[in-house]
Amino acid sequence: MAVYTEVSFDEAKEFLQGLQLGTLQTLAGCSGGIENTNYFVITDEAPYVLTLFERLSMEQLPFYLRLMKHLAHHGIPVPDPATNRDGDVVHALKGKPAAVVNRLRGKSELAPTAAHCRQVGAMLARMHLAGRDFSMQQPNLRGLDWWNETVPVVIPFVSSEQAALLQSELAYQNHVSTFSAYGALPRGPIHADLFRDNVMFESSGEDTAEPALTGFFDFYFAGVDSWLFDIAVCLNDWCIDLPTGAGDDERTRAFLDAYTTVRTLQAQERQLLPAMARAAALRFWISRLWDLHLPREASVLQAHDPEHFKRVLRQRILCPLTSTHITTA
Repeated sequence: MAVYTEVSFDEAKEFLQGLQLGTLQTLAGCSGGIENTNYFVITDEAPYVLTLFERLSMEQLPFYLRLMKHLAHHGIPVPDPATNRDGDVVHALKGKPAAVVNRLRGKSELAPTAAHCRQVGAMLARMHLAGRDFSMQQPNLRGLDWWNETVPVVIPFVSSEQAALLQSELAYQNHVSTFSAYGALPRGPIHADLFRDNVMFESSGEDTAEPALTGFFDFYFAGVDSWLFDIAVCLNDWCIDLPTGAGDDERTRAFLDAYTTVRTLQAQERQLLPAMARAAALRFWISRLWDLHLPREASVLQAHDPEHFKRVLRQRILCPLTSTHITTA
């Protein structure tokens, strides 16, 4: 999240009242993330998140917001977009597309244990199954086509060693995409960005009780893609050692055991999991290079380190995931 478009208190107050969400009490810009303008707002009725979309168009947004409504309707804890009197989920503010969703309880867990990973794995599987009958279609806009378009753009900004790794891994992923197993991967709506800071947990207040997962949020990279890619994105954040990028076996097994308890992985998913772990690392390395070297102006912005996902990619190449990480839960 970030602030690119300034919204005054009075502008936000009028906007929220138009959606019948109560009278605005507080308005605060959010400093995390890099894609959209976000504000935490509190009215006399409830806390919300107000988002103004800086890159996504009015035509693209219904997919994300309707997907969230669909998942919420199916019992998945996700933000539920507010509608106007006509039932629209996409609104306009300061000349930008905008949306308001309820703010989830709890906080993100930035140092997850195996217990946290189990909860995320199980909920991700539930989310995938809940999305099977979602009728809208939109591809993952940060998928292979985008990688092929963007790598040549960022190559001039990186070292020769980095350029060689980017080009070789991109060639490998293009090769993998020709496999029959790749074409047969189960597909559906995926989150595509389910990092530690996009999940909420709430403590029960008891020292011995595990915090409860209270929701997934920030679906604005979602699209229809392989469920395996979604799993790989999670494994590359929830189940690694951040300083080195190396995989953590205990958390990896906890995540995959929990996921497969809800939805069994097919043979082609087990076969291609190592390749998808590399693909997920490549995707975020490319996007972080792009955001670092081709930034946009923002009043509140936190840049992410591209080197982190270069390390993750190297680890996934040197120490690939194996069948021993996947049990028959």
